[in-house]
Amino acid sequence: MNLLIVGATGTLGRQITRRALDEGYKVRCLVRSVKKAGFLKEWGAELVTGDLCAPETLPSALEGIDAVIDAATTRATDSLNIKQVDWEGNVNLIQAAKTANVKRFIFFSILDAEKYPEVPLMELKRCAELFLAESGLNYTILRPCGFLQGLIGQYAIPVLEGQSVWVMGETSPTAYMDTQDVAKFAIQALKVPETENKTFPVVGSRAWGAYEIIRLCERLSGRDAKITRMPIGLMRTVRRITRFFQWTWNISDRLAFAEVVSAGKPLTAQMDEVYTTFKLDPSETTTLEAYMQDYFSRILKKLKELDYEKSKGKKKTDQKRTYPRF
Repeated sequence: MNLLIVGATGTLGRQITRRALDEGYKVRCLVRSVKKAGFLKEWGAELVTGDLCAPETLPSALEGIDAVIDAATTRATDSLNIKQVDWEGNVNLIQAAKTANVKRFIFFSILDAEKYPEVPLMELKRCAELFLAESGLNYTILRPCGFLQGLIGQYAIPVLEGQSVWVMGETSPTAYMDTQDVAKFAIQALKVPETENKTFPVVGSRAWGAYEIIRLCERLSGRDAKITRMPIGLMRTVRRITRFFQWTWNISDRLAFAEVVSAGKPLTAQMDEVYTTFKLDPSETTTLEAYMQDYFSRILKKLKELDYEKSKGKKKTDQKRTYPRF
């Protein structure tokens, strides 16, 4: 089966690409910059230059493709805004895939998107879901709610470096999942007919609140966290200010999404039937505890090695000063 992966340079997309290649699929990645996506080519993927917002670039990218995995979304630093990528771009891709007679279309949305119509990213994802469902394509929609990888920069590194850990609002407990495990569901959907034309949550085994994660980081690192609380009112003010300027619209829209995870409502879902449908073993899914344990074990080991090398170097320097050569 020939796959086209869109959003392949992102945190999730690169894991989907890696998984697909490991399982023997022929993978093509739609990228805007071949230079930035060079690592994908080194893995064995074919790179094709194109842009969701330039529909004329899509037909050639879809030539000979059997299935599309769409993990594209806007980043806060992108020059394009959320509407251009997460709505117009996805519509362009779905229409082009339909014209190219693509057999399967796997789309990544967000858990509970329909519950937050006032949040631009959530509403546009929901609209894209509906458009895909009505397109006539054979689809599967996957709805994660957060990735374990994002917790490193948000919690682990600030705790290690003695920096502030920012906590906003009531902090919604969130069922984070490792992107490697999310990638398993995307590739497995291609093999299991029971996943066709359905929508599934793809979330971790339990929902974690911000303070639970902070306490876990403190225990694993042996260091105390510096917690800084941001009132929800302040975040809304910042959002309104960033909305004034076109070049900060993406930041404003991301702050709107941040309100979802600071509202106090758990972001989680039952996964028993999902694992059964996808024929995957839940015991093989990485837990947040295991992920953080592995991260801190590797980092603390590295820090000890660096301290040892530093002290060894200092000892040699002291010896030279004590016993000079003539």
